[in-house]
Amino acid sequence: MTDNEKITLIDEDNNEQEFTILDYLEVEDKRYVVLLPDADPDNGAIILRIELDDAGDEVLVEIEDDDEFDHVVEILESEAE
Repeated sequence: MTDNEKITLIDEDNNEQEFTILDYLEVEDKRYVVLLPDADPDNGAIILRIELDDAGDEVLVEIEDDDEFDHVVEILESEAE
């Protein structure tokens, strides 16, 4: 868990979006972050995978595989119990 760290991401329209970091987790050697949008927290959290780019910097990417996403959600739910 985090202590309400904030992160600013730039969306596809080049708009800055503020998020609160809710959690980090690792599943099968992949790292993920759970973010809550500050502008619309009632819309729910999002989960992004943390990867390294060619320069070795961390980047956040959308989880496009439904099975991968469902598995991460399952792990998060089991941790919440």
